[in-house]
Amino acid sequence: MSDTVKFLLPEDRVPRHWYNIAADLPEPLAPVLHPGTGQPIGPDDLAPLFPMALIGQEVSAEREIEIPEPVRDVYRMWRPSPLHRARRLEAALDTPARIYYKYEGVSPAGSHKPNTSVAQAFYNAEEGTKRLSTETGAGQWGSALAMAGSLFGLEVDVYMVKVSFEQKPYRRALMETFGARCVASPSEETESGRQILAQDPQSTGSLGIAISEAVEVAAQNDDTKYSLGSVLNHVLIHQSVIGLEALEQMEMAGDYPDIAIGCAGGGSNFAGCVFPFLGRKLRGGEDIRVIATEPAACPTLTRGTYAYDFGDTAHLTPLVKMFTLGSTFVPSGIHAGGLRYHGMAPMVSHLLDLGLIEAAAFQQLDCFAAGVQFARTEGIVPAPESTHAVKAAVDEALKCKEEGVGRAILLNLSGHGHFDMQAYTDYFAGTLVDEAYDEATLTKAMDGLPGVAAE
Repeated sequence: MSDTVKFLLPEDRVPRHWYNIAADLPEPLAPVLHPGTGQPIGPDDLAPLFPMALIGQEVSAEREIEIPEPVRDVYRMWRPSPLHRARRLEAALDTPARIYYKYEGVSPAGSHKPNTSVAQAFYNAEEGTKRLSTETGAGQWGSALAMAGSLFGLEVDVYMVKVSFEQKPYRRALMETFGARCVASPSEETESGRQILAQDPQSTGSLGIAISEAVEVAAQNDDTKYSLGSVLNHVLIHQSVIGLEALEQMEMAGDYPDIAIGCAGGGSNFAGCVFPFLGRKLRGGEDIRVIATEPAACPTLTRGTYAYDFGDTAHLTPLVKMFTLGSTFVPSGIHAGGLRYHGMAPMVSHLLDLGLIEAAAFQQLDCFAAGVQFARTEGIVPAPESTHAVKAAVDEALKCKEEGVGRAILLNLSGHGHFDMQAYTDYFAGTLVDEAYDEATLTKAMDGLPGVAAE
């Protein structure tokens, strides 16, 4: 058999429905709470930020949610995305494991993010929104929303975490090419940004800070809605097209994953790939191990506390129960900017708490080593975020070698690293170093968790 094996679905196999794992949970998700009253929020509380269609999806318990045809039509620009068998990587590792990767870097933005940006732009345009405000870490989400806004006639303002704004100028250029306005966060444009800068004029920023700025802009302008690229239930639902396609493609391969892996910052690409498989398990189907990977410098799942917390630094968002490092925690400036978030999607957090998924944290030098090995065998340069999933897959494949067991491993390669080559340049130059979180900063952030019983 050829070393190159690719499983492709025809264009007419773009999923017609998204999958919602809420329908298959053994225990329901904890309610979202109003930051002022501490009581469960209703649709009207979210209306200033999101269109009603997305609010409905956020609280839905329906297993299948129909994908609007205009969204499917845009999806067809790059979906279904390919599933590859990584035979060259298998050979390099000399492993009996069968490694598959679902490649989301084929999208116009180079990552999985358009799966939800297109849907969010569509629903906002349908309800008369004129402008979207958002945050971005590495720039993948900002690029995706900028593209989607251009397709549906929406203005887009992107508050980009300052360290990534400075590290990734070509991501900024891509956003601007699609028509978006990109601002380094924290900025002087918002009250929350000005407060952060007053406390720390040299702040490198964080996703929590950038979210505060974007939410503030949306809340103060009637023609503007907020758009989030991860964490929320409706985002994870939109990303389920990844796993739904992968289910069908694994059937084409005559195989089924024993292990499914994804990197997790807010949780969207991870959930999008693994939830359809996990849902099948919850409904009595095949067993599967599911592993979420994250940076050791921002170890939300492996070091965080499962508690109610704010999604942003300025405490403008509702309270959600999630694994968190504390809303004021600012991670070090690792290159995997999309994984530098203090919290984790409530749905992913809930599943970890129930013991249905696992979590692993890695240092960035080990991840880049795995990314380089992947590039030199499979011909694709992974995004820094995606290297965390590659690292876990390599580790599991080597365990298979040690144990003499040929397990099937599926990883979600969430994006390419073509806009992140400075990180690889730093790696080869020896200037890239492992970053550690500051224990005192983490303790202070944890001490600041809101006093809400996390039951």
